[in-house]
Amino acid sequence: MDMPYADIIMWLLATPVLVWCGRGFFVNAWNQLRHKSLTMDTLVALSTGIAYLFSLFNMLLPQVWLSRGVTPHVYFEASSVIIAFILLGRLLEERAKGNTTTAIRKLMGLRPQTVTIIDPSGAERTVNIALVRVGDDIRVHPGERIAVDGAVADGVSYVDESMLTGEAAAVRKEAGAEVYAGTINQKGAFRMTARKVGDDTMLAQIIRMVQDAQGSKAPVQRLVDKIAAVFVPAIMGVALLAFVLWVALDPADGLTYGILALVTVLIIACPCALGLATPTAITVGIGKAAEHGILIKDAESLETARKVDTVVLDKTGTVTEGRTEVTDVKWCGDDSVAGILVGLERASEHPLATAITEYFGDGASVDVAGFSSVPGYGVTGSVGGIVYYAGNAKLLARHGVEPAVELKELAAAWEADAKTVVWFASDGGVLAVLAIADRVKDSSAEAVAQMHGSGIRVWLLTGDNEATAKAIAAEVGIEHYEAGVLPAGKAEFVERLRGEGHVVAMVGDGINDSAALAVADVGIAMGRGSDIAMDVAKMTIVSSDLRRIPDAILISRQTMRTVRQNLFWAFFYNIISVPIAAGILYPVNGFLLNPMIAGAAMALSSVSVVGNSLRLKCKKR
Repeated sequence: MDMPYADIIMWLLATPVLVWCGRGFFVNAWNQLRHKSLTMDTLVALSTGIAYLFSLFNMLLPQVWLSRGVTPHVYFEASSVIIAFILLGRLLEERAKGNTTTAIRKLMGLRPQTVTIIDPSGAERTVNIALVRVGDDIRVHPGERIAVDGAVADGVSYVDESMLTGEAAAVRKEAGAEVYAGTINQKGAFRMTARKVGDDTMLAQIIRMVQDAQGSKAPVQRLVDKIAAVFVPAIMGVALLAFVLWVALDPADGLTYGILALVTVLIIACPCALGLATPTAITVGIGKAAEHGILIKDAESLETARKVDTVVLDKTGTVTEGRTEVTDVKWCGDDSVAGILVGLERASEHPLATAITEYFGDGASVDVAGFSSVPGYGVTGSVGGIVYYAGNAKLLARHGVEPAVELKELAAAWEADAKTVVWFASDGGVLAVLAIADRVKDSSAEAVAQMHGSGIRVWLLTGDNEATAKAIAAEVGIEHYEAGVLPAGKAEFVERLRGEGHVVAMVGDGINDSAALAVADVGIAMGRGSDIAMDVAKMTIVSSDLRRIPDAILISRQTMRTVRQNLFWAFFYNIISVPIAAGILYPVNGFLLNPMIAGAAMALSSVSVVGNSLRLKCKKR
């Protein structure tokens, strides 16, 4: 402070901070005053404005105070640091909000820009999707994304509809079957007739639901603003009362000490600690969550998570692994013919065939002659003059192969566990029976038990059938489930729970979950799921481990408890220091709080708040 021209240098540095960086506080404070309301911005504007103007007066007219035996001090740095700290806190809370349109852009990117139209003459031409009309015939090639909703006119293929249903297995499509925009055709080609185009498609409806949900979410009313509505007028009242009492009770020096008391009260009440109370705790909480593999986008979701009383889980990719795989194999004899089974399945286009070839490996494959695919049954082929069959029980019955009773019972038990049974046989009898399923994650049952232990109600929501939903729910310990639910139905289900007064966390991984993730109080995406789900959700579980959900709720509770502790210490400091700044001790022992010491005390309160927030990092479960 003894450096030459220090006051002028600090004034030059502080002025753009207040006038440019801090202008929003002053504009908001004025607008709030016009509407007869007081918030955090009012206190920031009042405190920093008074500190700046008082410092400017002291710098330009120091003799006014020196002639009265008072040393003038400047507080340019205090006003600048307050604005910097509070803006930093708000930046940490707001920086994720730019991502809200990312999900919508990616959803729109699922719509192909061009489509192959078939003319009445049979000629094919590529046109922009905007030119497609209801009734147009469209050619869909292997690997293409379907452009509009419609029905298959001719051809057979398997279509990946996971973006709508969330189910891993592709769906067989033949003449008359419905297909939807955004889904992916796999190996086969087919001709379809457009029935819904543009904004009428199911994909367009999902986009609208996400837009509506993101646009309608009101920000949570900050606790600090609620407190500030009482605190600000109280501080202003104390400052003015101190000034009036000094002038009234000390006619000689009352004006001088009254102005000093007024300024000291306002400076010591500067909301630096208040401004840091929420963002520092939330920043530490978000960092702690990241250490546990939980990415949190904003303060609002971290604040809301502590209130969650209902968790809705998508099935595929969330409770389960999200891919079909062979879970059980029963050989009737040795497995020397496994290569023949792999050879059959390698030639097949069925999605379950991929699971079998991945399980055994392509290296075990034996070349199969006379391969034939029987739609709805399975595949056949011959090796060394012997005909082999791989498919469902109907295929065996069709060729007169009768499984043993114990094999039928085993297959029935697997089907009761929501597994698909594949039979492998020859004319001589059954050679093997396999079970294929989307395996439940090892951590799912433990996570559900932890949530139940915390008093949280858990729902399973899936587009799959009733039997599968019931089996998976029973396996992981979930009592409540809904089956056969499409994307719009998932969002409506979450809305219904919220309408009943529940605070709902929706957990999902697919595009089909995006609308429900958007409307939930807290949307949680699995890190191995779709980018769109992660963009819509407010939290992402990097490892896709459901046990991180109770961790996230616990961290939220710890963080908000720390915020309240911070607010307590910030106000406790004010309750003690403001009366002293006003001069309440002067009649007792002649003590007056120097504004310079008030500034140091204000900084100390901020340090205590930051220190308390850092304690959050060390807290265990």
